[in-house]
Amino acid sequence: MAELLIAVNPDENSRLPYLMRIPQPGGDLVFRTSGTWPRVKALYCHPVGLDEWPRDAEIVERLALRSCRRSGAAIDVIVERARENRSQLVFTSARGRDAVFWQSPRTRKQARPSVRTPTARAHGLDELQIVVDAHERYAYRFQNQQAGVQQQALPCGDYGVVIDGRLVASVERKSLSDLVGSLTSGRLRYQVADLAALPRASVVVEDRYSQVFKLERVRPALIADGLAEVQVRWPNVPIVFCETRQLAEEWTYRFLAAAYTWATTEDAALQRISSGGADSPVVDDKTPAPGPSSAEVRAWARAAGLPVSDRGRLRPEVWEAWRAAKCADQSW
Repeated sequence: MAELLIAVNPDENSRLPYLMRIPQPGGDLVFRTSGTWPRVKALYCHPVGLDEWPRDAEIVERLALRSCRRSGAAIDVIVERARENRSQLVFTSARGRDAVFWQSPRTRKQARPSVRTPTARAHGLDELQIVVDAHERYAYRFQNQQAGVQQQALPCGDYGVVIDGRLVASVERKSLSDLVGSLTSGRLRYQVADLAALPRASVVVEDRYSQVFKLERVRPALIADGLAEVQVRWPNVPIVFCETRQLAEEWTYRFLAAAYTWATTEDAALQRISSGGADSPVVDDKTPAPGPSSAEVRAWARAAGLPVSDRGRLRPEVWEAWRAAKCADQSW
């Protein structure tokens, strides 16, 4: 069976840490790429010759292919798994040069919101310091906004503003699938209840509200009623639909900037923060950032000569060996 292979790029000076090998009738194609699958954004791929694929390639992902067909300027890829199984390699040009982008249906939908977000500073702040929860996966980087980012554990929400060691505003980020899952499981109610205890908080959704009524595996009316119930019960925590990830990131930046300005200028807000009330939880700045992904530990284990499978969960002894090695060289 044909396979899509992802390996570690042996060139340590390359900004693209992975190699991808994809079979084609005229011969396999090899690309340098920045990730193992296009989950939240399209991945840039640099085509290279087949001779750049190392003989002893350190395989990170081995995906069985159901289909891999070229159609015009794109290669449609379908792998043998239930979720995140479709992607596309698009041959195009960028700034007058040939380029290849690896995208999924989700990244393609969010790539062009048909708007240009502003570059002006929010509320005139030279640089807003945004705290990103240490457990947030695929976090916003705020690279197009005047904001600095630091990672540490937050008591609630995914992105927050901390003043004098206290969390004064927070935003919980949701994709539509995460919103539906957390609402049907009841987890969303606990999350919003925690947010409601803050001076300012919100939930931002990376999709349109109209998409709720296009759901197939759950009754749309059930989700719409659940969202309405949450809003009525906790009216001080708005749920904002922002159409795309890019717009949700921009809205989060503007919301947190406004909350920071409010908290540092209004006397009532300053009194609530300085009083150390329950509505402003203390944030521990010594909380460590999250560890590496399974793919990184799997690659490390292979380099260390440890037997590991190509997919699935890593055994506990592999994680223990990784921690012991990192503690020894004090790099983590």
